[in-house]
Amino acid sequence: MSSAMAPTDLTTKQHRILQYLKEHAATKTYFKSRLIGEELGMTAKEVGSNISALQDGDYEIDIEKWGYSSSTTWKVSV
Repeated sequence: MSSAMAPTDLTTKQHRILQYLKEHAATKTYFKSRLIGEELGMTAKEVGSNISALQDGDYEIDIEKWGYSSSTTWKVSV
């Protein structure tokens, strides 16, 4: 049995990040925390801490931490 959170269990920030990733994952695979933050009015640190929570849930999207260069990069697939 999975302990995945339902979308209603998400914080407002997590929901906004999830929505953003779902909207853009069809045309893009890699996302930087810094750039997501710029789009959503959050810091890269806020994005990173909230996106980590999304990795464990069952949201019809796969999120994998990919790189750490100038900002954490996330590999996202639907």
